[in-house]
Amino acid sequence: MWLLCFLLVLCFAVVCSAAECSLELPPSCLQSSSLPTVQSCWILEIKDKKLFYGVHAPSEIFQKYQRLLKNSDSGLQNYHTEENVTITTRSYFGEKVALYFAWLGWYTRILFPAAVLGLLVFLYGIFHFDSSQVSKEICEANTTIMCPLCDQKCPFWQLSDTCTYAKVTHLFDNEGTILFAVLMALWATVFLELWKRKRAEVVSGWELYGWDEDEEELALQLINNPEHTLKLYQHSYIRSTILLLLVLLMITVLIGLAHALVIYRVVATVVFTQSDFEFIRERASTMAVMTGAVLHYITIIIMTKVNRRVALFLCELEKPRTFSERENIFTVKIFTFQFFTYFSSLIYIAFFLGRINGRPGNYVRVAGKWRLEECHPSGCITDLFIQMAIIMTLKQTLSNFVEYLTPLRFRKSLPNPKDKDMVHMEKGPEDSCKEQWLKNYQLNEVNVFSLFDEFLEMMIQYSFTTIFVAAFPLAPLMAFINNLFEIRLDAIKMVQLQRRIVPRKANDIGIWLQVLEAIGILAVIGNGLVIAITSDFIPMQVYKYTYSPCMLQNRTDINCLTGYINNSLSVFRVQDFEWQMKYRDYRNSDDYNYSVQFWHVFAARLAFLILFEHVALCIKLIAAWYVPDVPQSVKNKHLQKKHENLRGVPRKIDRSTDV
Repeated sequence: MWLLCFLLVLCFAVVCSAAECSLELPPSCLQSSSLPTVQSCWILEIKDKKLFYGVHAPSEIFQKYQRLLKNSDSGLQNYHTEENVTITTRSYFGEKVALYFAWLGWYTRILFPAAVLGLLVFLYGIFHFDSSQVSKEICEANTTIMCPLCDQKCPFWQLSDTCTYAKVTHLFDNEGTILFAVLMALWATVFLELWKRKRAEVVSGWELYGWDEDEEELALQLINNPEHTLKLYQHSYIRSTILLLLVLLMITVLIGLAHALVIYRVVATVVFTQSDFEFIRERASTMAVMTGAVLHYITIIIMTKVNRRVALFLCELEKPRTFSERENIFTVKIFTFQFFTYFSSLIYIAFFLGRINGRPGNYVRVAGKWRLEECHPSGCITDLFIQMAIIMTLKQTLSNFVEYLTPLRFRKSLPNPKDKDMVHMEKGPEDSCKEQWLKNYQLNEVNVFSLFDEFLEMMIQYSFTTIFVAAFPLAPLMAFINNLFEIRLDAIKMVQLQRRIVPRKANDIGIWLQVLEAIGILAVIGNGLVIAITSDFIPMQVYKYTYSPCMLQNRTDINCLTGYINNSLSVFRVQDFEWQMKYRDYRNSDDYNYSVQFWHVFAARLAFLILFEHVALCIKLIAAWYVPDVPQSVKNKHLQKKHENLRGVPRKIDRSTDV
């Protein structure tokens, strides 16, 4: 007990330290060669405080900028006049990068309770590892002969052969999964509402609470060109129709790739069943799913580059009016493409695998030759679990290594100061700055996508953490552990390995907030479908309260799920053998049509799905209403400021009308 308390306290301390990195870079990063010599180059050498993020601006341009935006520079002054200056993310990289770290730190902190809940669900399955009635019946089914899983070289097999898999499935498909899925829907809403409050507090301290991005862009355009012509809003139905058709075409291509992965798993299953190695032959279905997951990850890497080019082309075709509008349009398109790239295969496994493959004697075949793959013998949710576990593991390990090592590998070598061919540089403050600037120039280049890529990576992770979390309760824990390293790696990469990102003002994470809200709604739908369709929870409940000995025989001395496995199997008659083969389905043994119990289960699945989604969405709406987006202290602060400003207007008018 004490050890558990200690671990919880330790994890909380780690989260807090991670969250602190959201507004201040670690000291080790600040001592990097990519930063200017702060005391001599930035603060002490430049006496004029009229700076654009440390870049000296002429007084007339700064005054024009200040007047156009009606923005006080007091907040900027405070950062450079304090003693023992601490360089924060905002003061060096600008508000946009600072808000990214603030959001990432807050997201990591809120992931901690979700990770604990997922771990508890998993531990619940471990504690009941040997006590599940369903697992016991599978392990004792030595006389239940199942249909072959393929047409060639696939033997008949006993249901008891899947005993271990059935027990493992119970680790994440148990009674606690339903409650966990509902709580994760609530968690996603609370996370967004708390972030809105946190964001309001942060930008209010930066004096950017009422900042307008459109007004900022107009001001900068007028500064650069006083004769700037205003670009008005335009809309073309023809262009919108063309864009919609092109987007649908791209989505169709991505779904087609998911079908290609299905065909690969079908062919791979046949190949593995003909292998000379007994280990591979006996686990042909599992090997096909695992190799398919790796191939899916390779497809993701390739299509990520293709999706970016297509999204850029469509963005240019749409002709956005401003840079911010262009950024929002591009974000929506690239996230849509990436979502289908990552989740098309998972959607097939979760909701179609094993349900469109037919039955013995009338299987659905690819090109009239290969049978469509079936679910894992222990259940369809096992395939989804394996797929998600492999993709998340590869994404959060291999991708992070590549992301960090790539700029390190291609980092330009710095000139040797002892080289005779180099011009001798004096050690004065100005030359020291030039030497430091030269070192900064040697770092890897950055572009407008540098910060965008970090946000996109976290949005995909957030999708994995919420949408199919009912099939993979450990997803929040994996995301939490990954983010503890992600914050530090991003800081090191931005400060030590790359040139400085061009600072940009912002008072929110922009269109990404709407993306998070959309993911929250998809999470409710996705988890409801996983529990209703993929999991065996509904069939077990239908059997327990309709067909079990407890209901038909009024028995109370046995487990009500006794006999469930045999009840969930259908019989296929084989004339050449004395025994009967069985397969997972609800069909009559005489005509192989769907039985009455199938329609009972189907109705129960549909009713649960509707009930789950309505309850979860109501909980989300209540939570969004209960937690205000903006703290009362921030509202009162700006209300008092407005009141003081309005009180001063009549006094100015009175003084101006005095004779």
